[in-house]
Amino acid sequence: MSEAKPPESLLPYSDWAEEALRAVVREAVAHAAAAGLPGEHHFFITFRTDAPGVSLPTHLLARFPQEMTIVLQNKFWGLTVDRATDRFSVGLSFGGIPATLTIPFAAVTAFVDPAVNFGLRFAAPAAAPLFEDAPEAEAENPAADAAPSPPAAAASPQVVSLDAFRRKRD
Repeated sequence: MSEAKPPESLLPYSDWAEEALRAVVREAVAHAAAAGLPGEHHFFITFRTDAPGVSLPTHLLARFPQEMTIVLQNKFWGLTVDRATDRFSVGLSFGGIPATLTIPFAAVTAFVDPAVNFGLRFAAPAAAPLFEDAPEAEAENPAADAAPSPPAAAASPQVVSLDAFRRKRD
């Protein structure tokens, strides 16, 4: 017997579900911005550094040209959520050097709160063009052509295994 293939949907249910789950991340970050992180809650937020709208210092972009994970736990400041542009900004210290990062929620590829074993994974957004409205600038930067393409991502949100974030105990 062959199983009948389910009909293809003419409605974008997967896109709607992913957007609804991104709203969970948005609300968690907004709550932390307004009231701080309660109890043992803390966030691991992974995002595409090359996604449109991401803003971070060039020394961090050089270290993390495609993807980066930040931890919002003890030492961060200036956490704000801008609902109009659907992004958040946060101040963090990297090797003792303070930096402000601005991250659109659409650039987030994973969100984990290890305190409660909660995690989400999202499809990676398309990378931002290196030079907008300046195709002649690409010819001056041959390294841009040699850049590896971003890895393929899951097509829909997934629950993340927290084992990679757990501390090993002796």
